[in-house]
Amino acid sequence: MDNWREFGPDGLSPPLRAALEVFARHGYHGASIRMIAETAGLSVPGLYHHYKSKQAILAAVVDAAMAEMLAHTAAAAEDAGHSPTTRFSNVVECLARFHMARRDHAFVASTEMRSMDADVRAHHVAQRDLQQAMIEQAIRAGVDAGEFTCEHPEDTARAIASLCVSIASWYRPDGPLSADDVVARHLEFALAMVGAPGAR
Repeated sequence: MDNWREFGPDGLSPPLRAALEVFARHGYHGASIRMIAETAGLSVPGLYHHYKSKQAILAAVVDAAMAEMLAHTAAAAEDAGHSPTTRFSNVVECLARFHMARRDHAFVASTEMRSMDADVRAHHVAQRDLQQAMIEQAIRAGVDAGEFTCEHPEDTARAIASLCVSIASWYRPDGPLSADDVVARHLEFALAMVGAPGAR
């Protein structure tokens, strides 16, 4: 990945992009197959040709978003080299940027867990746990290197993940804070939470 900080087109197919739009606007239970088909410019049978059910569409939308987030985060961690603090900062920055660039994706993935069938939810939770593990591993590496003084890496990783996820609910590109401002503030919060030297 050339630049993990950049999020271009999301790569969703027209049916999935239509579903994302409808789910974000109306919620999973307020959405119908007909609404998704019309938004995608398809007939209902045409949509069913691609996906067997509304649940399958939700699963595909969320899986695509999580896969993209995990790929970018892995690239961010690798880009840090051997510095635990840089690795941690890159991972947090990547999460913040993802939740600004993919607000609808993150919103649907977060709010529609309640609508997922058990197997879909289990897959989603496993992906979410992988993401949180990347944060926790970065914190533990910083502690082992003497760069962080965090006593509870697992709990802190969970709190930092929640902090970044929440960005999707309030950030607006035309708001008072630029994307770089949001990143800087959340890095400050996160570094303080892990006990990095000089963090406030």
